[in-house]
Amino acid sequence: MNDETLRAERGAHVLHMRVMDRPLPEVTYRELLALLGDVTPVVQPLPPAAALADVRGAMRYWDRPPYELALRIRTRALGALGLPLQVGVGPNWAVAAMASAHPDRGGIRLVPDDHREVRAFVDPLPVRDLYGVGPAQAATLERYGLRTVGQLARLPLETLQRVLESRVQARLVHERARGIDPRPVVATALPQSISVQRGLDVDTLDPAIISQEILDAVVDVAHQLRERGQAARVVTLGISFAGGSSVTRSRTLSEGTAYTDDLRSAAAQLFERMGLQRARVRGISVRVEQLSGSESASVQLSLDAEREAGHLLDPVVDQLNARFGPGTVTWAPLAHRRRSA
Repeated sequence: MNDETLRAERGAHVLHMRVMDRPLPEVTYRELLALLGDVTPVVQPLPPAAALADVRGAMRYWDRPPYELALRIRTRALGALGLPLQVGVGPNWAVAAMASAHPDRGGIRLVPDDHREVRAFVDPLPVRDLYGVGPAQAATLERYGLRTVGQLARLPLETLQRVLESRVQARLVHERARGIDPRPVVATALPQSISVQRGLDVDTLDPAIISQEILDAVVDVAHQLRERGQAARVVTLGISFAGGSSVTRSRTLSEGTAYTDDLRSAAAQLFERMGLQRARVRGISVRVEQLSGSESASVQLSLDAEREAGHLLDPVVDQLNARFGPGTVTWAPLAHRRRSA
């Protein structure tokens, strides 16, 4: 191996790890993060079943190239946790993420920090495999005859902006199609809460509009919980007013839950108890805390057939939205905004 090849391989310092088609229980996911932390301190969680690691410092510490560190991580994850990790090794986040989706037989794919090597890997990929491109966006690109990442990379940026009808999104897609992604890997801890904010375009007194925003936030929070394999015991609703003041109320649930209807009911009761008949509302927030792995959450038997039916519906909605794009199936009060988003 010549010096240039060695430098290119060592330049692939970003590792993207994923467990395909398998959201991990929180306790297992935390064990995986701890395992990664034994190799490098620069680990960025991507719950519920992926993570990033920057191994520039680890290569010097362990005196090993990135592929060997990826092999070490994969072997330990399989032996200690029974997790069949797919590992992509690349010069940046996007390339490493695409590499982890297309591993070799050993479960690892390395794309060296070399323009020709990056192009050779990403150009033949279908546009649906470009990191950050969703199903709806991919369908739009394919309608215009853009079927591979290489075609996207060669397309003039101005043309792509007209196709996607978004200057910012077109630039992002164009850069990633050329293997460019300047985002750093940032060492962060797995969050202990989930919070979603919604700002109103116009201050309002209308409880129907406010309830709609609360529902929209709850749907988002519940989906994140299920993606991360977690359940929440505490729901907090925050309301901010036109004058700059705000109020929050919390409720502790009898059991941890990730079901949309359970969280919607709790948030709706909190809003009703606030009694805000004459207050002009500017924004809302929904936060869930005391998170635990969903497999450890107790589930009480219910005689409410409608509630139980809602519980069965949530995973079906998640599957449909994962297949056809976010918001394809949602609550009726939110249907108009989802279609126009």
